Amino acid sequence: MKVAVVAFGGNALMDFSGKSSYTDQLMKAEKMCGEISSLFDMDYHVAITHGNGPQVGNLLMQQESLADTIPPMPLDVCDAMTQGQIGYMLEQTLRNMFTKNGIKKPVVSLVTQVVVSENDPAFKNPTKFVGPFFKKDEIEELHRERGWEIREDSGRGWRRVVPSPKPVDIVEKEEIGEMIRKNFVVISCGGGGIPVLRDKKGRLKGVAAVIDKDFAAERLASLIGAEVLLLITSVNQVSIFYGTPKQKNLNKMTLDEAKRYWDEGHFPPGSMGPKIKAAIKFLESGGKKTIITSLEWIDAAIKGEGGTAITL
Repeated sequence: MKVAVVAFGGNALMDFSGKSSYTDQLMKAEKMCGEISSLFDMDYHVAITHGNGPQVGNLLMQQESLADTIPPMPLDVCDAMTQGQIGYMLEQTLRNMFTKNGIKKPVVSLVTQVVVSENDPAFKNPTKFVGPFFKKDEIEELHRERGWEIREDSGRGWRRVVPSPKPVDIVEKEEIGEMIRKNFVVISCGGGGIPVLRDKKGRLKGVAAVIDKDFAAERLASLIGAEVLLLITSVNQVSIFYGTPKQKNLNKMTLDEAKRYWDEGHFPPGSMGPKIKAAIKFLESGGKKTIITSLEWIDAAIKGEGGTAITL
């Protein structure tokens, strides 16, 4: 059984302005799902995950704007709400695509809890960008009135940041694995999953954070025994010396080369860093290949004709 995990970014559905309508996002979902059709043609069993940074940031703003009249939901609940929202779009899109093409394949979207450690240093150093961009002259008021932590995002503007702890385990991993074995297309760990803490008695409790979807995708892929991890980003290929006259796009890398380039500082934490770290961990955990590419290049990358493939 060949298993592939595909991770779409939340920005693939909603642009950085945070103003994409539901109709706009649904159109992008249709494009996203259409681009992975090659995996089904190649008889892969497919699990899909996605980011939710823009969506959960917007939802938090909606919650907080009416806080005086309606009690706002905490961040982990907003994670769950956006996970359901995006899962609904992707599931409906896939079902419609299969119906149109005469494919009999079940699809399910699963609200998923992801275990993190209460000792993770991320809780003391928020770094995960959520929501739209703000101007510099707006951030002092937002910090004062709403208590937000706000940082500059790669020179593009200022955005809210929240804690982003590393995923340790996936609560529903056995259920996901069983459905994958039965040839379901499973949409899970959306937005990196709902971050939860597990106490010594095994009881779960939500925590205010947003898990990076690339790290969650790695955990999912490793725990269900996937052989391919497909990470979708905004660029067609991974580069070294990015943004300089020496920039070099890479068709492929070995695990050792990825580690060396990482040590040399080619992959900053705020851009390609999480994807390369996820790729390295996936291969070290038994995976065979990580592919990093853009939405437009997915089909070519799956066929080995584009993107960047990282292998042992």
